[in-house]
Amino acid sequence: METLVKNLIASGAFGKNASPGMVATIVVFVMSAVVFLGVAFPFAGIVSWAERRVWARIQSRVGPNRVGPQGFLQWLADGVKHVCKEDIIPDESDAPLFKMAPYLVMLAFTLPWAVMPFSSSLILADLNVGILYMTSVTALTVVGVLMAGWASNDKWSLIGGIRSAAQIVSYEIPAGLSIFPVVLMTGTLSMQGIIRAQGWAPQHWFLFANPFTFVAANILYISALAEGNRTPFDLPEAESELVAGFATEYSGMRYLFFFMAEWGNLFIIGAIIATLFLGGWQFPHVTNNVIAMNILQAITFNVKVLFLVFVSMWIRATLPRVRIDQLMTLCWKYFVPISFVDMIGTAVWVAIWPDGNSLMGYIMLAAAIALAAVFTQRVIYYLRRSRMEVYFNPTI
Repeated sequence: METLVKNLIASGAFGKNASPGMVATIVVFVMSAVVFLGVAFPFAGIVSWAERRVWARIQSRVGPNRVGPQGFLQWLADGVKHVCKEDIIPDESDAPLFKMAPYLVMLAFTLPWAVMPFSSSLILADLNVGILYMTSVTALTVVGVLMAGWASNDKWSLIGGIRSAAQIVSYEIPAGLSIFPVVLMTGTLSMQGIIRAQGWAPQHWFLFANPFTFVAANILYISALAEGNRTPFDLPEAESELVAGFATEYSGMRYLFFFMAEWGNLFIIGAIIATLFLGGWQFPHVTNNVIAMNILQAITFNVKVLFLVFVSMWIRATLPRVRIDQLMTLCWKYFVPISFVDMIGTAVWVAIWPDGNSLMGYIMLAAAIALAAVFTQRVIYYLRRSRMEVYFNPTI
């Protein structure tokens, strides 16, 4: 941020007598408008269209294809439809809490964008406790969901709210413990500091730093899906059991807020993983132009995040919902103990190799490539088999 402000003052874009404070305020205001109006809110809508198209392709369906080219404007049409619908508040509900709940959930979705490190300069607030701030404000979701379930005065909504509280609070523990290995290796809670401690090459990412961080990254990603109520952990809104769970009694714009936050949280989940384990915005230094470098860094960061978003969609389209006992067993009997082992193992690793072990980075990267190759081969095999089944049995 300081470098960007200095370059803008030196260019004379704000006049000869522009003060650093005034320029910094204008830059933060413009960046906030771009991030919230140009990225955060449209992303939640666009990803709903993309997810439906991905599901359709995986499940051999067509998906949205009427409104706009390839159905791209379907998300906008759905948004307008919800805005125009009547906002119904049940007579027996606790009206003030019922009205407030969707806004709390949206607040939990918008606040993390303040510390989102899109590039070396494009960040609204580089807090020295950035990752702690992000994990703290996202926990507001459980308050909004539980409030919605209780205030609706509906048994399905209440069960969904209680499930959400148990699920999110439980998975906060392995998620938080999985962040500690990275903090131990970097000695900072700053999002930018964590990214700068990595390199642009995969062997320098914390994902491949040692076996403990590799396991921690996977636990964090799965725990984040559980905290975001994503399939196969969508127990709070299980339509086959609870109608629509905590959102059963909602309609109109308030109903839309819940699912805007759910889809938008996919970006936040991807951003956390990309920042902690995938090198964030790191890109080879190919030019001395600050603006060009920041654009390349922002593209790099978004590509990594969108890849993780696609994986989340893929998981939702292929895996069935787990039972509530299986969900809690996975957390308390497996993820929590393994997360403690990861944290202690990383502490020992850092004590032995304070500057890291470059050889391990190459070994872990090679193992990951081999694993990805095997996985890709299996995917191709099943794709070919499904096509052959359709060819020989057209009635499928």
